[in-house]
Amino acid sequence: MWQLIMERVPSMIGIFCTLLAFLVPYVIYKVNQKFHREADPPWKREEKSSVKE
Repeated sequence: MWQLIMERVPSMIGIFCTLLAFLVPYVIYKVNQKFHREADPPWKREEKSSVKE
């Protein structure tokens, strides 16, 4: 029974790659959000705030 369970569990590289497939895009998304919050010019900020309302 234990052998059957161990055969079905993904390898460590599989788990690691799955974790990276989630973390890399998430970190890029968060960095991009922070970059736009800090670096967008004033006219762009006004445009975004008027669109949200």
